[in-house]
Amino acid sequence: MKKHLFVVLTIGAYLMASCGNHTHDHSHDNHGHNHATETSHHSHDHSGHDHSQGAHNHGTENGISLKPGEVEAIGLTTETATPAPFTSVIKCTGNVIGATGDVMTIVAPQSGTVHYNRAWADGSAVSAGTALFSISSRNVGSGDAAERARISYETALAAYERAQTLVKDNIISQREYETTRESYEQARMAYEALGSGNATGSEARASKAGYITRLWVSEGDYVEAGAPLATIAQNKRLQLRADVPQRYYNDLPTITSANFVTSYDDQVCELANMNGKLLSYGRNAGETSYFVPVTFDFDNRATIVPGSSVDVYLLGKTRNDVISVPMASLTEEQGLFFVYRRLCQNDFEKVEVKTGASNGSRIEILSGVKPGDKIVVNGVYRVRLAGASNALPSAHNHNH
Repeated sequence: MKKHLFVVLTIGAYLMASCGNHTHDHSHDNHGHNHATETSHHSHDHSGHDHSQGAHNHGTENGISLKPGEVEAIGLTTETATPAPFTSVIKCTGNVIGATGDVMTIVAPQSGTVHYNRAWADGSAVSAGTALFSISSRNVGSGDAAERARISYETALAAYERAQTLVKDNIISQREYETTRESYEQARMAYEALGSGNATGSEARASKAGYITRLWVSEGDYVEAGAPLATIAQNKRLQLRADVPQRYYNDLPTITSANFVTSYDDQVCELANMNGKLLSYGRNAGETSYFVPVTFDFDNRATIVPGSSVDVYLLGKTRNDVISVPMASLTEEQGLFFVYRRLCQNDFEKVEVKTGASNGSRIEILSGVKPGDKIVVNGVYRVRLAGASNALPSAHNHNH
């Protein structure tokens, strides 16, 4: 019995050992299968990682990479964002006009027909005393007024010279002499007022040197005495008149200077560099106006054209520790504003920013840029193009 039990136990132990070996082999096979699966899965993940990483380097929404040497080729430069004083700004519109005393209007000395002494045009330079026009009434009404004035003047002059001799010899009284002298003076002033008439009529002359900014008449026009013929500006001193919305009225006493940009040139003109000064600001608005005028005058050092419409940036109180960037750094897309931040030599990042006040050359950044950021100043357009061109191929490869 014991012998049979021993045999049974022996057979059972053998079977259990065989089962254990089989289980081990199967487990090993499963392990090999799992290992292959894991290897394949790992390889797939790695491939996907590379693909994603490639998209990040070459065209994600914010990351941009330029080719080696491209930064130097396009002359790209950056500016380090640094908190600094920034002047508060009121943006409005305005215009540039000639300063008081710098603009003169030439008027007709008599009624008559206008004749150009030469082919004048807007912008023509004239010297003081230059005869611009001749006004003739020779064939109008009672004849040429300048010729009549000349005859009266010469007659009065002869009578005055004769009276000077007679009064010395007591042939005429002192009273008669004074009457003759008065008549002569009146005739002389009338003659000179008509421009010392010549064969073509009286002359209208420029009283100062300058440039013709407007011609009011054409050749052959008939004008009345005192009618404007031309406007001349010396352009040495100009005025900037800003039209400020009434909501800024309480801020007007803080205004110290201004910058402006003309409609025909993107150059920013700074009154601080043009000997500019504040003349006055309106104490009230007109009955039909929603604006209050603020007036400056300045030296015309930038060949500003009088009469130009301009965008005006009134400068007021200065605030400290403000981050600002040049206007050239800013781009706009669908109402949002962006700058490009340099990460390393050839890598950049597109950053959305919230902007504040602008002084025409720089703009305040309220959020999106922190001190120490290197912001692209020159080459912004090329970086923007690189971002757009690199993003499209990456998106295609990813979908594929």
